[in-house]
Amino acid sequence: MIKKQFKEIYSIYEIIYNKEELKQQSVDEIIADLKQMIIDHPVIAYIDTFDQYQQTKRVNGEINPAIRAAQNIIFCFGMELPTPEVLAVRPRSIGVCELEESYVINFMEAPNASANATMVEMIKSLK
Repeated sequence: MIKKQFKEIYSIYEIIYNKEELKQQSVDEIIADLKQMIIDHPVIAYIDTFDQYQQTKRVNGEINPAIRAAQNIIFCFGMELPTPEVLAVRPRSIGVCELEESYVINFMEAPNASANATMVEMIKSLK
């Protein structure tokens, strides 16, 4: 997993798995496994799953032809509510994108190091 800048502003964590590396055989299966991890976690609340590919297609948006599927699983750690500003960085999401021979899984860095570590652990446990 690497940490990188997206559009020179957003810090994201990302890993690319070759399809043969994972037991899951689709974005839906990866999302289902992540959802189960979220449900089983004592602090994280599952919110929803969003199909970015279908939404972009629905509005006749532009989709890179290399992308076959793209979904986000949305959830919240919500262990504290110290200020109104924390709402601006919640909830969290993990994106799962299918390319021809790989899956790209990523998330935007959270302001909480423990949350980042948990998301990295969840993603790495898919392998």
